[in-house]
Amino acid sequence: MPLKRVVITGIGVVSPFGNGLPVLMKGIAEGRSMVRRMEGWEQYIGLRSLVGAPVELRDEKLIPRRMRRSMGRMSIFAAQAADEAVADAGITLADEDRWRVGCVIGSTMGSAKSINDAFELMLPNKDLSRLNSTMFFQCMSHTAAVNVAQYLGLNGTIMAPAAACASGLQAIGAGYDLIRLGRQDVLLCGGAEELHPTVTGSFDILFATSTKYNDTPRMTPRPFDRDRDGLVCGEGSGLVVLEDYDRAIRRKAKIYAEITGYSTTANGLHVSRSNKESMVHCMRQAMSDAGVKADEIDYVSAHATATIQGDQEEAEAIGEVFGPTVPVSSLKGYIGHTLGASGPIELAASLAMMEQGVIYPTLNLDTVGPECAGVHHVMQPLKKQITTVLKNGFAFGGINAALVCRKT
Repeated sequence: MPLKRVVITGIGVVSPFGNGLPVLMKGIAEGRSMVRRMEGWEQYIGLRSLVGAPVELRDEKLIPRRMRRSMGRMSIFAAQAADEAVADAGITLADEDRWRVGCVIGSTMGSAKSINDAFELMLPNKDLSRLNSTMFFQCMSHTAAVNVAQYLGLNGTIMAPAAACASGLQAIGAGYDLIRLGRQDVLLCGGAEELHPTVTGSFDILFATSTKYNDTPRMTPRPFDRDRDGLVCGEGSGLVVLEDYDRAIRRKAKIYAEITGYSTTANGLHVSRSNKESMVHCMRQAMSDAGVKADEIDYVSAHATATIQGDQEEAEAIGEVFGPTVPVSSLKGYIGHTLGASGPIELAASLAMMEQGVIYPTLNLDTVGPECAGVHHVMQPLKKQITTVLKNGFAFGGINAALVCRKT
């Protein structure tokens, strides 16, 4: 049986700029940073990074309370992104075969706030009776996928990749395979994450966070920049609707792009250090799957979190694969590193750039670090016809993901 073609027909985004893809793109176009000093984080002893890119919860009470009770912040973000994506795709779920519609939504972990609250309630007296009945459903690692499925009444495949910052792209890759194999008709795929001092702290103890800009938060993170000093955590959700090309054509759906290639690899060498060789292999494997060569890629949406070693390895990998000609930018200077949601949110922005014919620059990239040279860094808005994009997503544990999308 021939594999089906897989297309993206709907996009939903909740970002630090607010709810909706248009709001995200307006903020990026205006060159605004949503990073700020986080109130109250000083009380956490040993936490050196006091900056983040939070989302303001809006209209969460539109979600029925009986469903919202099992949702932490990240599940609320995912439910709102799901509503937008389904509406954008023009799909009426009640008219679909309910066993053929599902979701694949990844995250680094369950709701960080809910997990923290659970332990604060239970300890130090080890009193489990203080926990409420819905807290577990907020804490479990597949909370976003399960809550979206319950909220929308989905009965098809429900999956929840947990691969740190590669989770969201792995979710889209898994959905790509499920659709092209004919196992599902429609899938909501992407990621969700929430900001909490314990999340930033997990990177902080590894010396991976930005600590020099607590008093000037909009100057960080600085992907690929000479003065970068680490990542800044953000939060939100990005979801895309996937379906097969023929079905989308029959119902006259708007098609953002076709997914033509996907790869996920690991370096197997170090639990926290990025590795150029495995990144190179991942990108080349995704392009091979897509049947395209390096000179056919019009834009690389870099993972680039502004860590010292990670940016260097990725820049060297991109340079080896593409040389100095293909435009490259990172969007984390605008919204921070949204972790498991970063791949889908940044992919959504890349597809909007494809539609608009413009590549937005890496915010806070003032002077390219010499170790990150050798690639075409976009430092000002670049008008360009974009047909094919490659999106990178790399994670602790040496996990890599790359996705190729082409305009139809």
